[in-house]
Amino acid sequence: MFEFGRDLRRLFEKARDSQDLGWLELVGLNLVESEARTQSTDAGRVSCARPYEAWMRAASLWREHARRSGSQDSLQRAEQAGRDASRAAQTDDQAMRAAIDVGNTCMLAFDLYGAPYRLNGLLESMKRLPEARNPETRAELLALTARLKARQARIAQDATAMTEAANLLAAAMQDIRPSDNHIVEDLALDRAALSLEAGLLSRDAQLLDRAGRELRVLVEGASPDERPVSRARALALCGTGMSALAAVAVNDDAGDQASTLYDAAADQFTADHSPLDWASIVLLKAESGPVKLSVLAQAQRLTDRPGLILGAMIRERLMAQSIAEADANEDIPALTRLESQLRKRLSSPPDDATAVEWASDQISLTRLVMVLSSHLTYPTADLGMALFEAADAANLAGAPALAKRARDLMLAAKSL
Repeated sequence: MFEFGRDLRRLFEKARDSQDLGWLELVGLNLVESEARTQSTDAGRVSCARPYEAWMRAASLWREHARRSGSQDSLQRAEQAGRDASRAAQTDDQAMRAAIDVGNTCMLAFDLYGAPYRLNGLLESMKRLPEARNPETRAELLALTARLKARQARIAQDATAMTEAANLLAAAMQDIRPSDNHIVEDLALDRAALSLEAGLLSRDAQLLDRAGRELRVLVEGASPDERPVSRARALALCGTGMSALAAVAVNDDAGDQASTLYDAAADQFTADHSPLDWASIVLLKAESGPVKLSVLAQAQRLTDRPGLILGAMIRERLMAQSIAEADANEDIPALTRLESQLRKRLSSPPDDATAVEWASDQISLTRLVMVLSSHLTYPTADLGMALFEAADAANLAGAPALAKRARDLMLAAKSL
């Protein structure tokens, strides 16, 4: 996406050696992976002068690649690099930082692939760490703990717990050193997202106002020329808030503003630059209104990884829109083809790795049966139970948004 001139290339080479990895946002996914592989190779050399620092940097690079691609292999490489850093540690403080690094990778694994037990296990392992003597290490441990509790609160959909977790995030931000701006940005984005969700859940105007102010700061602080991915994430979250408010207030202008914010977020980079960020923006747009099926299909291809929560949610939206278009055209053959496709996918029982896809397809099949029942004589007696099972599977997988989709559809199924 980005073309580097001679002067800019020199600056880029200099940035590669710095501790701040913000420059990674300016490079494409393939280059991030290349940098991670090179760093891992260098860290593993016997001649490496500072193996601990080298492995920690490799872990950060692999984690960034996983965050933007959803690669399970990159997650595993990031975790292994963190463990290699722990083995190379020469002080207790370095060993603790390596443990925190592994914790950050495991938290990312939860964000991508769910499984709430990861959070419980991580929090327990953090409690067993010795007390950090270095204030900077202690601040990083507090930051990780706050982010883990924020995720637990979101799964529980408890507005009070969300507010308490948001306060923990704010406290953690105060102790992070200014040079660790990427940690501060992650904490701020988590806090804004939590305040927004808690405000919408409890209809608390004060929380919504706070989320809006925090997001405005994040957008203004992320230059499109230097931090395009961070800016896109903040813009997308702004769009989510505006879309939710538009739905609550039935306000078309707010809905238009949400669409504009999503478009602005998508304009920050191309799909191959950060596939998961691009796909998540497509999902958000699809949740607020129809998008082109070809765009949704592209987003599904980019996220077609077993167990990836974003992929399962996009899969459900693609199927929902395909069903709606076929229904609008009264295209019964198209609807029956979709039914055959879904029943084939659901023919195998789910396991831990495919539970979220199973929940997505179960929701889609129920939606399809409801549509077919309006055109044909079709049994609908077990729809409520199917949706209950889908919601339960989604919750257990750590996908509360997908579970809510099932519960919302359950209300419509009761009227049949």
